[in-house]
Amino acid sequence: MASSPTVLMRLVASAYSVAHKAGAIVRNVMAGGDLGIVEKDGANDLQTKADRLVQKSICSSLARKFPQVTIIGEEDLPLGDVEEELIEDGQYEEIMKKPCPPQYKDIKEEELVVWVDPLDGTKEYTEGLLDHVTVLIGIAYGGKAIAGVINQPYYNYEAGADAVLGRTIWGILNLGAFGFQLKQVPAGKHIITTTRSHGNKLVNDCISAMNPDHVVRVGGAGNKIIQLIEGKASAYVFASPGCKKWDTCAPEAILHAVGGKLTDIHGNSFQYNKDVKHMNSAGVLAALKNYDYYASGVPETVKQALVP
Repeated sequence: MASSPTVLMRLVASAYSVAHKAGAIVRNVMAGGDLGIVEKDGANDLQTKADRLVQKSICSSLARKFPQVTIIGEEDLPLGDVEEELIEDGQYEEIMKKPCPPQYKDIKEEELVVWVDPLDGTKEYTEGLLDHVTVLIGIAYGGKAIAGVINQPYYNYEAGADAVLGRTIWGILNLGAFGFQLKQVPAGKHIITTTRSHGNKLVNDCISAMNPDHVVRVGGAGNKIIQLIEGKASAYVFASPGCKKWDTCAPEAILHAVGGKLTDIHGNSFQYNKDVKHMNSAGVLAALKNYDYYASGVPETVKQALVP
């Protein structure tokens, strides 16, 4: 008789279905015309109706099924009574068919922490740069990002009126990542992806020191990691505070699941325990291949300016 699915596989399968629903909510809010924008900490830190509805949907849906899992969302919202139409009870059966990596088989619910960014790339969403937008659900165990789900609500949106919109990428450490075609930048090419709206002298100095062939400026941490795994960029460099744990948990898990590496600018691993501070104050450095090349290119002045 087959063993029943582990907590981790059930959680990832549920997170997949919840993220898929979240993508539909994001599109529905945009189609409705009223984004309900409020500024949190200035014009580059926005929250929309989609952020609020998606966080309620994800956190409430997962909390119902996994009441002992710690769930940390970006938006400071009381969950309270959530409309039933926001609840997603399904789970993606394809994930349930996969074998759970042996080291995660005995994980208990209360040992898991879920980091949720309901709408990564909110500023771009409000400006109509829809391909930058992602929904991020990261799963951590022992302080380490071990699984992630990324939904792109507007994937394929430029393919015409009849195109099927959206896709969901997922991955688990020591199992792999799925839902996309893994590609690499051609050998010898150095293409860096970085922030579109949070640039500063430190960020630019760090990138210049690496002497890139090309710089791709896009919104959203999830989107930048997709650039890496689909061969559109070779490194993600953000030499500044600003990124939070909910921005990096899911992307890190997916990148690591395909052999890449994501750290702060000093090369330190991020910790995702439930009590950890939310800000990644020493920036982000990530690559699918040749991580050490980019790490060795970070200037000392940049490292000294960014305290972990």
